[in-house]
Amino acid sequence: MKKINIGGVPEHFNLAWYLTLKDGAYKENNINLRWHDYPGGTGAMCKALRNKDIDLAVILTEGIIKDIIDGNPCKIVQTFVETPLVWGIHVAKNSSYKTIDDIKGTKAAISRYGSGSHLMAFINAENHHWDIKNDLNFEVVKDLEGAVKSLTDGSSDYFLWEKFTTKPLVDDGTFRRIGNCPSPWPCFVIAAREDFIEGNTEDLKTILEIINNTTSEFKDIPSIDKTISNRYKQKLEDVQEWLSITEWSQSLIDKKTIMNTQKELFALDIIDKIVDYNMLTYKL
Repeated sequence: MKKINIGGVPEHFNLAWYLTLKDGAYKENNINLRWHDYPGGTGAMCKALRNKDIDLAVILTEGIIKDIIDGNPCKIVQTFVETPLVWGIHVAKNSSYKTIDDIKGTKAAISRYGSGSHLMAFINAENHHWDIKNDLNFEVVKDLEGAVKSLTDGSSDYFLWEKFTTKPLVDDGTFRRIGNCPSPWPCFVIAAREDFIEGNTEDLKTILEIINNTTSEFKDIPSIDKTISNRYKQKLEDVQEWLSITEWSQSLIDKKTIMNTQKELFALDIIDKIVDYNMLTYKL
């Protein structure tokens, strides 16, 4: 049985992977797929792909595009979640900041440079016509737990993270959310190392077929809202709202979306060049 390692964030978006692993669907096809949680998000997964700790990653679109352009020998093989990610903009409960204008020029907590929380701080700044060079400052906090500590002790001022993941921290008064910032592109893609693709094309096709069969019917799974609510400690009404606005994909990200995402990243100086569609994607 072939062992294949995949990484992703331990969040509700990836429950479909847990369900297929629990059902033994991959083992039935002689694949020992091992899931690895990356609470640190995109930056940690990019590093793991480069180090060959994992073969595949369910990863933020903007983060993997940047890292491939920066030399990570990977390709996007499919879109995973078609809809944009809604990033909440959070401050500490006792913070004096009330609006997004208030945090202009203050310090953003980010998990890592090149991470989603880093890149989306640029998008938020652009949306509000800030001076990118002077109004953005960063404090690396590694993960959500680090952000809680950093915002609470005042070493950083605000933090962008997926709205529904952080909702329990808003509900219990750890954070206040002062705004939202949707990503201007589909949020999650599946990326694979080039050397893995070359030697394991059929296994990769099988893995995608299994996960796609589950995501295409995900919303119809009986009591899926209750399952997510219990597993991820989220209120049922929040889960139901999230399900209503989230669509999974079973196809490769298209050229227009890739080029538009790169134009946005290039305009913000997040990437230093725009590359051909085929440099970033691989069609199975």
